[in-house]
Amino acid sequence: MLGAIIGDIAGSSYEFNNTSDYRFPMFGPTKDFTDDTICTVAVADAILNHKSYQDALREWCRRYPHPMGEYGSFFFNWVMRPDPHPYNSFGNGSAMRVSPVAWLFDDEPTVRQQAAQSAAVTHNHPEGIKGAVVIAVAIFRMRTADVKSPEIFERVAKEFYGDDCFSHLPERGVFDVTCQGCVPLALHIASSAADFEDAVRQAVVYGGDTDTVGAIVGSLAEPMYGIPEEMTTAAEAYLPEEMKRIISQYESAIS
Repeated sequence: MLGAIIGDIAGSSYEFNNTSDYRFPMFGPTKDFTDDTICTVAVADAILNHKSYQDALREWCRRYPHPMGEYGSFFFNWVMRPDPHPYNSFGNGSAMRVSPVAWLFDDEPTVRQQAAQSAAVTHNHPEGIKGAVVIAVAIFRMRTADVKSPEIFERVAKEFYGDDCFSHLPERGVFDVTCQGCVPLALHIASSAADFEDAVRQAVVYGGDTDTVGAIVGSLAEPMYGIPEEMTTAAEAYLPEEMKRIISQYESAIS
């Protein structure tokens, strides 16, 4: 979960102004959390406090209606309308918010089921649901593995997207917001990284939807490499107290 938040913040200032500088500042005054963090916290809150995914997402997003980068128009309409219905999306939003599912449930069938449910309230297209399930399964398998190997991510990618999936990634700088584009890309970046920071940096300099790709890659890199304490401290400095309370509750639940 914190991996997603760190990746989100690191990429937040480059979403509409991509950088190719690998040494970009991870934190600073031009950064902030975006909808990716809000939705990730909402999913954690839903599980921890026995809310529906729909109610938690709408509650948190209404509290923060204008985050850095704003929300996608279809999602924001879903948040604000009195009678919300899923809108057949296969966007990457289902994958960026799913990481708490992989940590708060302890068997893969339940992780798959809950990941699908967390997606389906908005992203009920088969590819939208699949994207969430793939990321949750990848995180779960990595966090429960006796040996942390990048081959775990490679095997998950091939299992769901085919043996040649890494041969058809979005080009650098292309703003691809689909699960079909972003999820294999995130698995590729995470599987080739040297450590957590390198994974996030690779995600951001790849370009395109930098905050969301950063969030997904950060969520994958966390169980493989762990997160440097100074990055956790730096990221939490951006967050309101009510988000920190959910994170504290979450950390207690997984410890």
